[in-house]
Amino acid sequence: MPPEPELDPMGLPVEVRRVQPYEATKTYMCPGCNRDIRPGEGHLVAVPIDAPDLRRHWHRGCWANRATRRPGRLR
Repeated sequence: MPPEPELDPMGLPVEVRRVQPYEATKTYMCPGCNRDIRPGEGHLVAVPIDAPDLRRHWHRGCWANRATRRPGRLR
């Protein structure tokens, strides 16, 4: 039996994947803090079960605290 999917901040089921530092080759914007995730920085990717093309890259800390913080603070 596969593991239960986690929920994103909107309550939608997502598969969470780890990206190791050596795999991170692009810059992404974290939706939890609106800051850059730079190349070479380990992070997580939340992939919606029903819409995999809408995946989002998150800092590990932002993902862990997603339930207790407001989405995306301004720069």
